Amino acid sequence: MTAQSYRAYFLVGPTAAGKTAVAQVLAERRNAFILSADSMLVYRGMDVGTAKPTVVERDGVRYWGVDVVAPTEPFTTALFIEEARRCFEAATRDGREVIVVGGTGLYVRALLDGLDLLPEVDPGVRARWQSLFEREGTGGLQAALKRMNPDWFASLADPFNNRRLIRALELCDSGCKAPPSSWKQGVNGHTVTGLDWARADLTKRIDARVRTMYSLGLREEVEALTNSGGLSASAAQAIGYSEALAWIKGGLSRDEAMALTAARTRQLAKRQMTWFRHQLTVSWVTVTAGDSVAAAADRVAADWERRGPQPVKL
Repeated sequence: MTAQSYRAYFLVGPTAAGKTAVAQVLAERRNAFILSADSMLVYRGMDVGTAKPTVVERDGVRYWGVDVVAPTEPFTTALFIEEARRCFEAATRDGREVIVVGGTGLYVRALLDGLDLLPEVDPGVRARWQSLFEREGTGGLQAALKRMNPDWFASLADPFNNRRLIRALELCDSGCKAPPSSWKQGVNGHTVTGLDWARADLTKRIDARVRTMYSLGLREEVEALTNSGGLSASAAQAIGYSEALAWIKGGLSRDEAMALTAARTRQLAKRQMTWFRHQLTVSWVTVTAGDSVAAAADRVAADWERRGPQPVKL
């Protein structure tokens, strides 16, 4: 079997939409593997703050893309593709289906469109733009990209995505004149399934998730990570970790840290929905507060069956 013949079922959507719970049910029903397309679940030890699948859940279903590297290490889309290739090779050997689930759009697009061959970025270049972000925030990154390549900035579907802004600046600095093809809208033409919530209901879910994170020991998790070497630049972008650290250091109270975590999570959810609606063709399955996980899984499964698994490029 060639890489071009791999196929998978996809489930996307904003953070706190219940994607992992639904995928867990479907994977158990179908005896399938789950490939996580979440850029923060790759880090070992970052469990509470990322709402990582529990040990019990992972005993029942084989997960890929979870606990891949230490939080002190950087993680790239290319490394995600390597993990995905291992997943699909194992699934082929075992005769299993693969369910791709997550909210990191770049990972999903890399699977559907293939990974662009991009120039190597000098670590000094990456450090320079990361330093600019730490000094001047999103506005500083936006201003720099507008100066360097205004057309590139104008093409961004989400001009507030700090990781995408930093990556664009790195590539411009390394000689790229235009965004990679996988950044453009509607490249592959395939349709994936997504979970959609009314904004008010999703906000309630986000608030509940944040309360759970803090009650289950996010502070203790961040303290342990800090004592074990800290976080890489990419890992440090996980929402909740900088807020918990500020609480530990006395810069925020617990309530202030929770409120800021919830606000950042709402902003992330909004950016994710904007990205998915502009960058992918998504068949949205509407979920309400009264729906059980099993009921949502039934509707997702029905949507999958209408079009079958989508081709994957590795």
